This record gives sequence, structure tokens and C-alpha cells, in this order.
Amino acid sequence: MPDTLRAKAVALLAQREYSRATLAKKLSPLAGSAAELERLLDDLVGRRQLSDARYAEMRVTARGRRYGDLRLARELQQDGVSDELIADSLALGEDETRRCREVWQKKFGILPDNLADRARQQRFLQYRGFSPSAVRQVLQGLIEEGDDE
Repeated sequence: MPDTLRAKAVALLAQREYSRATLAKKLSPLAGSAAELERLLDDLVGRRQLSDARYAEMRVTARGRRYGDLRLARELQQDGVSDELIADSLALGEDETRRCREVWQKKFGILPDNLADRARQQRFLQYRGFSPSAVRQVLQGLIEEGDDE
């Protein structure tokens, strides 16, 4: 069983990155015991085949163009990534306000001319996980396309 468990873990990791908690969840039905699973996970971490830091960076890079820091942080927390690694990964990502503007530009393109449109645009950006300050700056038109902060 340990060889089967290791083979399944390596096969999963060959397809994409996983957090330790997510991989443990996927492998737990195949594991004989929790101790066996923990030993395998510790070994994979030791061999640098499994890394929460690498997983967090990959997720921020892959989903960062569409979502804000609040949503990315929430998703990473749900995947069992530590708060410290989340903060480090988000710090390495692009500026949230710039990403917010790009998402807004693609969806709407023009500033709202009434309160109903403003509320709709604001809800959309907040649902995407952008911070209130980033949303406010974009909707006030403070961030222009040519800005290089």
C-alpha cells in the first residue's frame, strides 16, 4: 500500500501543484493510517516535491489577473496554506489596484454615471475579491491606463 500511495501522490503532483492539506485530503482514502500519510507527506516535502509556498505562488500567479487579494487569500486559507505564506505570495503578485482596473476595464470600460451603475460595478469588483480601497480608486477614475506606479 505505501508504494501505491506514493505512486498516486507523485502522479497527482506531476499534473499540478497541491497544498499539503489538499493532497492529504485526496490521499486519505488510500492511506492505511494517518501516520502513514503524514510520513509520506513529510517525505515529499523533504524531497521538495510538495511545497505550500510554491503552491501559493502558483495560485496567485494563475488567478491573480482575475481576482483580488481578499479572494485569493480566502482560497489559499481554505487550502490550508499558512497566513505567513499567503502574505508572502500576495506581496510577490502584481499591484491589486492595477489588476482591479484591468478587470473593471474589460467588464465595463466606462465610469458609472449614476448610483445604480456605480453600485453594480462596485459589487462586481468586490465579489471578485478586490479591496474596498482598490475599488474606490478605480471607480473614482484615479488610476489611469498609462499610470506606472
